[in-house]
Amino acid sequence: MNTTRQTLNELLVKLFNNILAIEENNLRKQNVELSMTEVHILEAVEKSDSNMMSAISKYLMVTQGTLTVSVTRLEKKGYVERIRDDVDRRIVRLVLKDKAKDVLSVHDAFHAQMIDKIVNELDIEEEQELLESLRKVSAFFKEKYSD
Repeated sequence: MNTTRQTLNELLVKLFNNILAIEENNLRKQNVELSMTEVHILEAVEKSDSNMMSAISKYLMVTQGTLTVSVTRLEKKGYVERIRDDVDRRIVRLVLKDKAKDVLSVHDAFHAQMIDKIVNELDIEEEQELLESLRKVSAFFKEKYSD
């Protein structure tokens, strides 16, 4: 692997791992006792176009079985509620409870602070270059690893 590719690989892996670790640490400091996976499920319910379990699992790129295990934990902890569709009982929808909204506000504040820190360090051209580069990386992953 040439130096640019190796460096890029190392940067992406470290960046991903560092963000998750810092984010989890921030949640602990805010007395949030959920795993990052659980918080990201709550975020997916909030941001997905649909609150159906099938749509959430697709949004998160996990199987419905994997999502079901985590949702069961979140439901027991009082963060989500499952509601069966009145017409088609096979359809299960997720609804966030107030506890979940509190966690998401902590999570959103962390992300806002992280983005502010990054953007405040860049001039306009650097900001535009970063955005364009990240759009390309995101498009690559979406194309390469989606269904």
